[in-house]
Amino acid sequence: MNENAKTNEKGAIRKALENFGLPRLIITGFLVLLLILAPFVGADLPTQISNIIARFSWNGVLVLAMVPMVHSGCGLNFGLPLGIISGLLGATLSIEFGFTGGLSFFMAILIATPFALILGSLYGWLLNKIKGGEMMIATYVGFSSVSFMCMMWLVLPYKSPNMVWGLAGKGLRTTISLEGYYNQVLANFLKIEIGNLTIPVGTILFFALLALLMWAFLHTKTGTAMTAVGSNPVFASAAGINVDRIRLLSVVMSTWLAAIGILVYEQGFGFVQLYMAPFYMALPAVSAILIGGASVNKATIMNVIIGTILFQGIVTMTPTVMNNMIHMDMSEVIRIIASNGMILYALTRKTEGSR
Repeated sequence: MNENAKTNEKGAIRKALENFGLPRLIITGFLVLLLILAPFVGADLPTQISNIIARFSWNGVLVLAMVPMVHSGCGLNFGLPLGIISGLLGATLSIEFGFTGGLSFFMAILIATPFALILGSLYGWLLNKIKGGEMMIATYVGFSSVSFMCMMWLVLPYKSPNMVWGLAGKGLRTTISLEGYYNQVLANFLKIEIGNLTIPVGTILFFALLALLMWAFLHTKTGTAMTAVGSNPVFASAAGINVDRIRLLSVVMSTWLAAIGILVYEQGFGFVQLYMAPFYMALPAVSAILIGGASVNKATIMNVIIGTILFQGIVTMTPTVMNNMIHMDMSEVIRIIASNGMILYALTRKTEGSR
């Protein structure tokens, strides 16, 4: 009896490790090693943990934006900058219209929403025209939209002295401070401080709310249809599901979540960054959800949470620990290897679900 129990226990552990996946196991082990080494190299561990939690709360919604398009079979959203641009338009117009404090954050969401719906609809229409090559087209859409907006930030008729270049009086600055607007509006809500450990409860609750809504949506009739379209579009079409409409909905949802995500990121970071800043912002989000165990055709809320914590943990801990150990900044090299390596791993295993 005891031998059977031990055998079952070993089998359960082996299965759990297989489901977790070797790449995530390695990355988790590396992160744990960095956390263990931190105090020995002179880094304050509570401060580093606070930084990981803060970065998770900033980036969680951007990673969550990947889920709808993955479920509908549109692949990983490398066109995330399109949604980010919608959020930036909401942020700058909120400031332009004179909203301040927490109200400016919610007005930014309100203003960004129609931009996200319009751009997401156009983006979804385009992806429906080139089924099978969504991720390649999405990359070009993301890059070209950022480049186009580099011109528009200079010519749009903004007048707020807090945003435009001082001498010229026109054209937006590269970086705009959110002091007096929605800087830390979520992070300071119900914030917990224990010594050097800080937990931005408000931002985490906001992410949890969106994640809960996404989970609930995926269990509705429309959400189930979206999953069916991603799993087998031919079967879904035969069952009477409008495949193109479901795919379009997923793209609009992803674009809107990206718009909200950049606003959440900005309130934590304290600045709005324009021009080329959104150019590569899709890559950390893609990397995070892949590290979390998602693939190009399956993603869960747990993939989002695990992946964001692991990715941001590596990004946070690597510079401090490595710099203190070898007095040389190798953090960028390690981040590139981790993110691009995980993207390659997932893309070569399209059909393996979350493994």
